[in-house]
Amino acid sequence: MQGRKTDELAGISLLGRQNTKYAMAYEPQVLEAFANKHPDNDYFVKFNCPEFTSLCPMTGQPDFATIYISYVPDKKLVESNSLKLYLFSFRNHGDFHEDCVNIIMKDLFKLLEPKYIEVLGKFTPRGGISIDPYCNYAKKGAGWEETAKQRLHSHDMQPESVNYRK
Repeated sequence: MQGRKTDELAGISLLGRQNTKYAMAYEPQVLEAFANKHPDNDYFVKFNCPEFTSLCPMTGQPDFATIYISYVPDKKLVESNSLKLYLFSFRNHGDFHEDCVNIIMKDLFKLLEPKYIEVLGKFTPRGGISIDPYCNYAKKGAGWEETAKQRLHSHDMQPESVNYRK
């Protein structure tokens, strides 16, 4: 089994750093990518981020969510430590739930130009309501446009069960 060569990791600067600095404001420039060694076959990469926080732009109160990011890479993959630091940078960022998931998707698309990407936010309830925004996008000509349309049209059409009510 062959590992990665040093030149293949040239753009990676955060992984392995001993004194990690955490941004206190939204910081998309912290995102880093590296070459996909398998661009000839389609496959999903999925990240589950259960400790996402942002701030309500109206009240300044914290919003908590699990963010699910799935994408079909083309030429690049996101480096997971940079993704963690990027998501942390939302901690003091004031935006609505729907804005957060769309910003995440657009920033990752700009960095990676994947064949397909989707982002789901499962926010914890506040005031008795939970909000679960979902967005997706397919790169034009990559063969995933129909999938994006289908997944958006049928996304989460089944309500979640509520186990504490009879």
